[in-house]
Amino acid sequence: MCGLVGFLEIGRGHDARLAAIVLERMADTIVSRGPDDSGVWTDGSGVGLAHRRLSILDLSAAGHQPMTGPSGRHVIVFNGEIYNHLDLRRELERAGLAPGWRGHSDTETLLAGFAAWGIRATVERCIGMFAFAVWDVQARILTLGRDRLGEKPLYYGWQGDGDEACFLFGSELKALRAHPHCAAEVDRDALCLLMRHNYIPAPHSIYRDIFKLPAGCLLTVSPQRREPQVEAYWSLAEVAVSGNRAPFSGSDHAATDALEDLLKSAVRQQMLADVPLGAFLSGGIDSSTVVALMQTQSARPVKTFSIGFREPGYNEAEHALAVARHLGTDHTELYVTPEQAMDVIPRLPDLYSEPFADASQIPTFLVSQLARRHVTVSLSGDAGDELFAGYGRYVRNSRHWERIGRLPPVLRKLAAGGIRALSPETWNAVLGPLRPVLPGSLRAAPGEKLHQGARKLAAGRIDDLYLQSISRWEPENLVIGGREPPTCLRGRPLPLPGLDGIQRLMALDTLTYLPDDILVKVDRAAMGVSLESRVPFLDHRVVEFAWRIPQSMKLRDGTAKWILRQVLYRHVPRELIERPKQGFSVPIGDWLRGPLRDWAESLLDESRLRREGFFDPAPIRRTWAAHLSGRRNAQYPLWGVLMFQAWLAGQG
Repeated sequence: MCGLVGFLEIGRGHDARLAAIVLERMADTIVSRGPDDSGVWTDGSGVGLAHRRLSILDLSAAGHQPMTGPSGRHVIVFNGEIYNHLDLRRELERAGLAPGWRGHSDTETLLAGFAAWGIRATVERCIGMFAFAVWDVQARILTLGRDRLGEKPLYYGWQGDGDEACFLFGSELKALRAHPHCAAEVDRDALCLLMRHNYIPAPHSIYRDIFKLPAGCLLTVSPQRREPQVEAYWSLAEVAVSGNRAPFSGSDHAATDALEDLLKSAVRQQMLADVPLGAFLSGGIDSSTVVALMQTQSARPVKTFSIGFREPGYNEAEHALAVARHLGTDHTELYVTPEQAMDVIPRLPDLYSEPFADASQIPTFLVSQLARRHVTVSLSGDAGDELFAGYGRYVRNSRHWERIGRLPPVLRKLAAGGIRALSPETWNAVLGPLRPVLPGSLRAAPGEKLHQGARKLAAGRIDDLYLQSISRWEPENLVIGGREPPTCLRGRPLPLPGLDGIQRLMALDTLTYLPDDILVKVDRAAMGVSLESRVPFLDHRVVEFAWRIPQSMKLRDGTAKWILRQVLYRHVPRELIERPKQGFSVPIGDWLRGPLRDWAESLLDESRLRREGFFDPAPIRRTWAAHLSGRRNAQYPLWGVLMFQAWLAGQG
């Protein structure tokens, strides 16, 4: 795992020495992504590449980057792992296309593939997680690439005008910000997205004119063709539709065998490393499956890691320990105090580089920190929920839509309008005397609950209903001067013909929540302590097969992830796993009323909000007051505002 940065300048009068200084400054901002080695390359004509290396494969100097291909045509900076690169080498050798290998790094394999097959054809052969930038010296074309599911980050964008124009790119936003031409202007439209989701969906970033390269895409740009050309070489939407049209037709047992074989292969390939390796273990279905399949293919106990909390409802460490004992892993656990967890909070703005507000970022960082004391690579169980229908919200939203969808749209809109005719505060006052006899779900903040219900009633399709269920704020009432951009959840519906409601939500989550929340959370937390994280469930062969598995094998008799459980029960007793699903988070809501109250009050101060000019203070102050009083648990919307405010304070 590594970090990459670079630029393509258009103006004249390039100074190679100054370019190298700027590249080093950019790369130094992401030193935690690659503490073992660094390198800079510039051709003196406006193109520069820099790299920070975390040595995982080929620890020798033969793995140094930026790396030039044997013909001298391609120069690359690469972040990630190509798990099948030895197979690609053998394919090149059989075809007589292999150069004289200098080492055994996957970066060298990529360069040989680019020379033999071209960039896209090589990437399509790759199994792995990656982001890269490659300069074609002969054609003078820069190509950026990102893996199919978005495990590795890559930002890009033009900054400056005329002769000062510069195309910047890098693994993290702070690297781009270190370039003198980067304006680092907050994009209020992207801020709207942050307020809705608590993360910023691709292709947007918090900075104006800086973008995230979408997963599964290649981008090309050149001095002659300045408008970036983005093309998809793999599409999750197409995989979902085609898998649903041609489902696996074998028995339950055959499907379980096939899934286990694929997962074993993915795990085996991802266990390849020249450094110590382990795994995160929560004791849940996904991480336990990964660890079980690791242990069956390891000659020694796998190193596993978990953290625990003393607070009721937030501790999974005891379950992880039970699974670890059964599998015979070399297990390390750490019980974290609230003080240790809260000490992470000041680090979050720099760690995540742009505002990001999934509170489970705190325990994710802590377990990464724990693992890094023992290993350099750690496998995780992320993506099992998205692939095997593990989130309860899929079924809940599908059932809600079945009920709501039966009502005529006109009637639903009239009912919603009637509810919204009164403000939440007015509803609270009207219904206050009736709270003892109201349904339990309405007793706390009935006005806010009724307005949430009104938004659901107004939904035109299941996408709208789902968006309401995951929205933290309605941004148009909050962000000053911002207009929320369309996404595949809001705006033109993503065509997913043939998928039922649950399948549609799974696909939408895999396109949005997974790459822009879950994978961002894990990548930044792990790389913040120089730990490489790997996700076996995101081997694209596993993803493609998962979409061929009939829905009845994922959800059966009210049991989510049914087929994945069948794989796991071959290795771990059912009684160690069967329990209610538990989140991986911390009691942020309680902390905001207690030890974090002064910190939050400073960031949410009304005069401060007015002076900064990004938010209308009124809804924030109302929400903050409701949370402090206990009338409402508003930890999720408040955390989004607080993470932006903390990030903004660190921008200088």
